[in-house]
Amino acid sequence: MSLIDRYLLREWFAILGLVLGAALGLLLMQAMYDDLRDLLEFDAGVIDIAFYFTVKLPSYLSIVLPLAMLVSLLYTLGQLHRNNEIIALRAAGVGLLRITRVLWVSGALLCGLTWYLNASVIPWSVEESRSIWEHLQFQSEARTAAAPDRGVSQSVAFDNRQQNRMWYFNRYSRFTMRGYGVTVSEVDAERREKTRLLAREAQYDYERECWVFREGREIWLDPETGTVIRQVTFAEKVVPHFREDPALMLVFDLKPTDLSFFELRRIIDYYSLEAEDNPKVTRYAVRYFKVLADTLGPLIIVVIAVPFAIAGVRVNPAVGVAKSIGLFAVYYLLVVLGNNLGSREVLPPLWAALLPNLAMLGVGLGFFARVR
Repeated sequence: MSLIDRYLLREWFAILGLVLGAALGLLLMQAMYDDLRDLLEFDAGVIDIAFYFTVKLPSYLSIVLPLAMLVSLLYTLGQLHRNNEIIALRAAGVGLLRITRVLWVSGALLCGLTWYLNASVIPWSVEESRSIWEHLQFQSEARTAAAPDRGVSQSVAFDNRQQNRMWYFNRYSRFTMRGYGVTVSEVDAERREKTRLLAREAQYDYERECWVFREGREIWLDPETGTVIRQVTFAEKVVPHFREDPALMLVFDLKPTDLSFFELRRIIDYYSLEAEDNPKVTRYAVRYFKVLADTLGPLIIVVIAVPFAIAGVRVNPAVGVAKSIGLFAVYYLLVVLGNNLGSREVLPPLWAALLPNLAMLGVGLGFFARVR
């Protein structure tokens, strides 16, 4: 790298580190405000609390990194502009692309880093912090509640359209790995009920890879009229072709934004979106492709910051900063609009995630070409 490259990187990374640390600290304080009281109610120790927040901290990187890059780039380039260093370099015959080439290369490398964070570090942080939270909650409930009441999710519903089955649990305990108040309906191609299985409790048998129901009855219905044809009670019933994974059922109890990249991928793999008309699954697909599209975030930040921060000599640096922040706000609104259009199936999930990023890249490169 040339002297210009090393100087620009040193100035930028110094500010980037400060902004990144400050932003992570603020988000950590917000997380402590939201979660600390509950953790204390779980009787978690100091070490448990510190470990929980340490594990949770990397999950904020996807939020903080683009914002920290924007602020640090605007500050660094603004300083160069105010000190007339950009003017001096251009007067010496150095072009804007040559001055900022290290920023473009760094933006591309940070795209790779974002991919790594989204594909491994952040999913681990999301799932591990949730696991720690549930473990502490189970320990607290073990001192006061009976086993079936520990780690309970209320009103768990799961629509398996591939096998034409609909599941419903009044409550599901992640501690006992059993569902209570279970109803499973099998329907035909027109979504008319054929059989209904009711049970006091059900449990997935991992050895036999199927569900076992206890204390219930099975009802056969006429799909045309809905009348009961016959019914049989049972003490225990093993249904070999019921193979739904309870972990997948519980995933739908969480918001798409609360799931890791791996969990979103699992939902996408389970459902064939081209063959299924399932709006609930589409929300998870939109979130999944958004995580992939966020990989372009660092390069988009460079595209947004550079053209305005180094705009001509007669332009006040504050004007360029204001334009960059305004363009970032437009980018955020486009992302929100893309998510809404994708969730409502106006756009395919992939394009709903990609179009805002591609549009902003095009706009930013156009502004940079004009500045040159």
